[in-house]
Amino acid sequence: MAEPLWLSFKLAAVTSLLLLVIGIPIAWWLSESKSRWKPAFESLVSLPLVLPPTVLGFYLLLVFSPAHGIGGWLQEWVGVSFVFSFEGLVLASIIYSLPFMVQPVQAGLANLPRELSEASYVLGKSKWQTLIRVLLPNCKPALLTGLVLSFAHTLGEFGVVLMIGGNLPGETRVASIAIYDQVEALNYEAAHGYSLALLLITFVILFITYAINHRWRRREQHD
Repeated sequence: MAEPLWLSFKLAAVTSLLLLVIGIPIAWWLSESKSRWKPAFESLVSLPLVLPPTVLGFYLLLVFSPAHGIGGWLQEWVGVSFVFSFEGLVLASIIYSLPFMVQPVQAGLANLPRELSEASYVLGKSKWQTLIRVLLPNCKPALLTGLVLSFAHTLGEFGVVLMIGGNLPGETRVASIAIYDQVEALNYEAAHGYSLALLLITFVILFITYAINHRWRRREQHD
């Protein structure tokens, strides 16, 4: 029972940390950009919110299959296979959970007063320095919300993970797939164990997040 749970948390942790690195520049660009291509890019980022996970998983499976161009090239020249591997789960989870990181951070950055970045530019800071030293420290609740939503969403993934990763014990069998396996085998006690563990853990994570955000907001109101 411990192995699928450990794999789920490992996947969620790796995905969330990588999304933090990938999602912040995207959210920043979206909050600042006036490009005519912005709606198209926003739609692309938000697509996993409305797209059935199996559709995304199916196309990822096609793209990265060793039998096709990109997947075959990666396996032959780089020695990496994203199909039925943990690396594939991470890649699929990053794409699938991207809007859960980008949207809260984008909203947090867009709500900051313009005077903050303008004052930073006047003092000679570059755009990147302004983002890291001025803007991000002032939208910590949005960062925390994006991080936790990405983690919790990855923890509960099923369709996309099953399509790209399959059901390999110790390699790609995460807790959500283990629950499905146990239900199919009519082993409801084991399924209940996995489900209860995920339910309690995600509740605790969300509770801590709301408590920290509430504390930060109260502190901002008193400052």
